[in-house]
Amino acid sequence: MAKLTRRDFLLASAASIGSIVISTSLSGCSSDNDNPEPLPYDVAFLHGVASGDPTTDALLLWTRISAEATEVPLEWQLSVDKEFSQILRSGNTTTSASSDYTVKIDVRELAAGTEYFYRFRAGTVYSPIGRGKTLPEGDVSQVKLAVFSCSNYPAGYFHVYAAAALLSDLDASIHLGDYIYEYGAGGYASEDAQAMGRVVQPATEILTLADYRQRYAQYRTDQALQQIHAAAPFIAVWDDHEITNDAWRDGAENHQSDEGDYTERKMAALRAYFEWMPIRPVATGDNETIYRQFEFGNLLNLLMLDTRIIGRDQQLQYASYIDPTSGQLDAQRFTADLTQSSRTILGAEQLQWLQDKLSQSTARWQMLGQQVLMGRMMLPGAVALQQLSITDFAELAALAQLAGRAQAGDPTLTTEQLAYLQANQQRLTPAVMTLLQLPAMPYNLDAWDGYPAEREIILNTVAAAKKQLLVLAGDTHNSWANHLDLADGTAVGVELATSSVTSPGLEQYINLPDRTSAAATEQALEQLVQGLQYANLYDRGFMLLTVSPQQVSCQWQYVDTIKQAEYQLLETRAKQAVVQYNADSATRLTLQ
Repeated sequence: MAKLTRRDFLLASAASIGSIVISTSLSGCSSDNDNPEPLPYDVAFLHGVASGDPTTDALLLWTRISAEATEVPLEWQLSVDKEFSQILRSGNTTTSASSDYTVKIDVRELAAGTEYFYRFRAGTVYSPIGRGKTLPEGDVSQVKLAVFSCSNYPAGYFHVYAAAALLSDLDASIHLGDYIYEYGAGGYASEDAQAMGRVVQPATEILTLADYRQRYAQYRTDQALQQIHAAAPFIAVWDDHEITNDAWRDGAENHQSDEGDYTERKMAALRAYFEWMPIRPVATGDNETIYRQFEFGNLLNLLMLDTRIIGRDQQLQYASYIDPTSGQLDAQRFTADLTQSSRTILGAEQLQWLQDKLSQSTARWQMLGQQVLMGRMMLPGAVALQQLSITDFAELAALAQLAGRAQAGDPTLTTEQLAYLQANQQRLTPAVMTLLQLPAMPYNLDAWDGYPAEREIILNTVAAAKKQLLVLAGDTHNSWANHLDLADGTAVGVELATSSVTSPGLEQYINLPDRTSAAATEQALEQLVQGLQYANLYDRGFMLLTVSPQQVSCQWQYVDTIKQAEYQLLETRAKQAVVQYNADSATRLTLQ
């Protein structure tokens, strides 16, 4: 099969992407059809409604109609009240198989900072009602945002979405990627899927446009997901699993040659994403570019980035630098490759766009919505190379320090400390001492730690412009709070990372059987990693951000289970961080 170029695919899919209906106050009108006739076939709104990509004067509305018909007519309505007693705008359109029966209405010339309600109608059948809100302009006193990442359908119930949907005053929901996962039945995190009735469809790994469409359709039948979409407009970016695991510009870890052409698979995945997500293309026919700007008046400048598809160089792998004979890491070659100045995660065009938007903005706060951790997660080499666990390293390092003090004749050592050392001295073998002396290394080369030169460029841009920077991250399935510094230690900003909706985190990979053992490892990590202020390695949840001129409050909220049909918010593990505005220096957070 000939390889599809980006231009070939854009031309082939332009009809689908261009099917968004644009409505202004001149083209929209009030409905005069109060007594509609039923359609001659069954119709249903099985996948809910959504709004997204709000601006100060526009809102994108979305739904999908289920019907066995070549083309389905339907009406949309926008109102200032839930009862639709004052229908402000309405219009008619059609949908068909070419867009997988999805519908997008770009309603423009709306009022800034205003709450609207919307619905769709096909014949006599109404969709659920959704709530949308345009962005505010001018002086803004507060913005409230819910932040999500990593929602794997077979891993558990989407209680996190349901909990956030109960909040009645959200300005928007931010989704940082991995909205769907590509694996087949029995794949990643599917061990309880059958018992929960959440086995994925199709049963195979998704590769084609039809596969990706079917997977989105299954996800969007989830009631909790429908609730959060109906509660507030979505501002979303993709990560890797919307295509396949560890994707980069020209390939992915989870794409093999016998699965066909990668570019064709990627473009099919992105087309399905644009069909099923309430996202506005930055240009007609372009479903590959998603970095874009959202301005909440003079308070907040939100820049949504693509760290995955459009520009990312291939990830480095530690295994590529291990000498097969000695088993030792070739640190010199690894460091040389890692620190190349040309190494990029954004691509030159997106990086320049980001620098321009950061420098030009006069908003109080600058916020980057993106996928992977930006904070320096440097772990002891033995931990990064998975030769010692976090807790084992912390314990052995403390023992080695105790042995060093004893050897130096430290008179302050207690009898208990000397007895402990005597009982455990044999654990400090030559092999263990070698592991303890390995230098600190990046925890995750798929994150910004794998692209340090470009991270330094961005942080230098922020420092030079004296901006108040907040970076949002997902991807890891755990919660984090980091201080962001230049390589020389200069403070620049703060990173706030959300846990996953359902995907398992470090609690599974490093075998933390309960929250008590997780708490001990979290504490060890916070001591080992410079700049790390907070970690939650066990719980599923979301972040609630409340932005005001003087501070940003981040509340990490968690549910007690994703494996049972009933849930509660887990108050004992909730955490809050506050970032104070400081015009004279970089932002820093305090935990409460």
